[in-house]
This record gives sequence, structure tokens and C-alpha cells, in this order.
Amino acid sequence: MMNGPLRIFIVDDEAPARNRLHDLLQDCAGHIPLQVVGEAENGIQALQLLAQIGADVVLLDIHMPGLDGMAVAEQLVQRQHPAAVIFTTAYDTHALQAFDLNARDYLLKPVRAERLLAALRKVQANVPSRVPVRQHLSANERGRVLLVPVADIVCLRAEQKYVAARTATHTYLLEDSLTSLEQEFPQQFIRIHRNTLVARNAIAGFALKDQASEDGEHSGWVVLLRDSDECLPVSRRQYAVVKQFKQGNV
Repeated sequence: MMNGPLRIFIVDDEAPARNRLHDLLQDCAGHIPLQVVGEAENGIQALQLLAQIGADVVLLDIHMPGLDGMAVAEQLVQRQHPAAVIFTTAYDTHALQAFDLNARDYLLKPVRAERLLAALRKVQANVPSRVPVRQHLSANERGRVLLVPVADIVCLRAEQKYVAARTATHTYLLEDSLTSLEQEFPQQFIRIHRNTLVARNAIAGFALKDQASEDGEHSGWVVLLRDSDECLPVSRRQYAVVKQFKQGNV
């Protein structure tokens, strides 16, 4: 049995459909603990955000422009810790294909709260307990091993063979890889560049700035940090983070 709320991600190309699911989930929250961790309006955006955020359940539309829901499910099922997929669609013609992809349920629109709740309960019963997240990271400094509170870290940057963890007052060198830290702390940090993770609670906003980029990856957007004049560049590949922030899902 899982511990903590069921983490849910919504994928639908129509805003009214996403809003309805939000409303239904509010009703379901009175019966089971849950948290909407994000949403996407197309398949490509969904795969990008789910790689950063992680989720227990994906409420997935099928007919979407570009990458449709079936293609998204095919990619999700290949991941190391795949989220459970519940299809939410207006069409009943894909049910067999959906269950071939190990979908947990197939809900026809308009989705009813009691059907959604029943589907979420099936997932809840099979989500394994999560390993407790570390509260500190170990840093080496002048022959000493220091414990750095994860809650104090503003950003993590890959620098040669180390990762630099910066707090408001100090920078520490870690031996953890950036990728492993991203996978371990998806709720605390979000990737904004191939060499940078930033703490979600350190983000004050985003701004467009015309500044040079050595690797040519800069999207023009930068992260504004709380209680700091420093700006961190957002790469073109991670531009979806800016849209996610605008939607209030960072």
C-alpha cells in the first residue's frame, strides 16, 4: 500500500476537459488522498514534464494533435517506474488496444466522479510504498564530510566530475550525479538546463533576457530566484518549464 497522496498528472488537448477533471478530482479528494502534480495539452509536452515531475497516475486523452494518447502510453510503459495510465476519452474504439498497454482503466467522457474514484482506488491499492527521501546530502570539503539540508539548496549544477549544490550562503561539492538527484527529488527540484536543476521553492518567476549563450542552447528565458539578483538560464529544450510555471504547476 502506498504512503502519501496519489500523484496525478492530466493530459488533454482541450482546456475545458482538463478543468472538468480538476473538478472531479476535487470531489475524489474527499475520499482518497491525492495531489494534481501537473498537466499537459499534448503528448510531447506530457512526456517531457512527466520525466521531470513523476506521477503515480496519468489521466490520458487519446485523440490529440501530434503524439496521441496511445503513443504516449507506449512510451510511458517502457520507463523504469511507469505511471499507471487511466484513459479518458470520448471514443470507445480503442479499449482493447488500451488494455494491451496495461491501462488501469478506460473511462468514457463525460467522465463521472464515481467511475473516476473507482479507477483511482484500483491504482491506489497497487502503488508500492515510497522509499523515504533523504533530508541531507553529503558533501566533501577539506577532508570533512558535511551534511547539507536538501531544503536549503537553491540550485544544483553539474561541474566536471562533481555537482555543485548552492545554498543562500555557500556552495558545496557533491559526488552524486545530476541525473540521480533529479530522479530522487522530483518534487524538490526541476531541470532548467542540461547542467542545472533549480529548487521549485526558490523560483520567483521567469523573465525574457537577451543574453549570449556559449552552447547556443539558451531559450532567452531565465529563472528569477527569490532573495537573489542572480538569473539562471533556461535551455530551449526545457522551455516547457516556463509554460508549466505560467499554468501554476511548477
